[in-house]
Amino acid sequence: MQLPRRRFLHLAAGAAALPAVSRMGWAQTYPARPVRMIVAYPPGSGADILARLMGQWLQERLGQPFVIENRPGGSTNIATQAVVNASADGYTILMVHTAGAVNATLYDKLNYNFIRDIAPVAALTKAPLVMEVNPTVPAKTVSEFIAYAKSNPGKLNMASSGIGGASHIAGELFKMMTGVNIVYVPYAGGPPAITDLLAGQVQVLFDPISSSIGHIRAGKLRALAVTTAKRQDTLPDIPTVGDFVPGYEATGWQGIGAPRNTPIEIIEKLNKEINAALADPKIKTRLSDLGNAPMPMTTAEFGKFIAAETEKWGKVVKFAGLKPE
Repeated sequence: MQLPRRRFLHLAAGAAALPAVSRMGWAQTYPARPVRMIVAYPPGSGADILARLMGQWLQERLGQPFVIENRPGGSTNIATQAVVNASADGYTILMVHTAGAVNATLYDKLNYNFIRDIAPVAALTKAPLVMEVNPTVPAKTVSEFIAYAKSNPGKLNMASSGIGGASHIAGELFKMMTGVNIVYVPYAGGPPAITDLLAGQVQVLFDPISSSIGHIRAGKLRALAVTTAKRQDTLPDIPTVGDFVPGYEATGWQGIGAPRNTPIEIIEKLNKEINAALADPKIKTRLSDLGNAPMPMTTAEFGKFIAAETEKWGKVVKFAGLKPE
């Protein structure tokens, strides 16, 4: 028996609409059980504290626990791989960082492609850095530092909290754009790097403002410039690196990602709630206390941001000839 054309088209349209209706149902009922938020850093780290802050907000707004699962190691690759392998149902999400964009070039062989396999959900924060020196360095400005470094090639040491981290690549970008020859000295985290900078074992460090502001205010370290495009309220008298090196900008950042093919309705629901958190005065104050600034974006904007960061830091990694530890 042949169906009348109008009846056939009506049924076909209804069948085509079923997946969309089903997806809308998922979004309306999501989350129906606890959600895992994978964090690539250990408990007590800045990333962990931020994850727990956002997890608590999402739990209160969406009615299900957001359970923090710490998977440190492998320069964030272990945590990322765990989420790449997870079901794309919205119940496993990932704290993503600057390292994800850096690792795309830093590592020759990864079992995943960060841009392809991790769907952008929402940007969270950016962390301004400060270029600081030991007071024994005879430079009061970035221009003076560049001149001093060029007159003493290979004699100044630049500390960082580890290969490929925000402090490292900010320094390598500075070297690439200025042509200075300073020696990179990696440390196992920020605290030992600051300790040796205070002791004069190394001469310069690009460090999160929140980690160093106490030493700067006490006169134990000299801030030359902040790495952001604009001056920072926490150090209002300190210029930007870009004031001396046009086009220079470097910040650490964090956000939320999910396995690719996670339903867009779920991603958009999370994006909406996270952006609401970033606009909340109490959350903004807490983020400021952690040395972070809100970075609200749409899902599409965050995807474009990650792609741009991957391209930018890829050039720096290649310039510096960086290799993983």
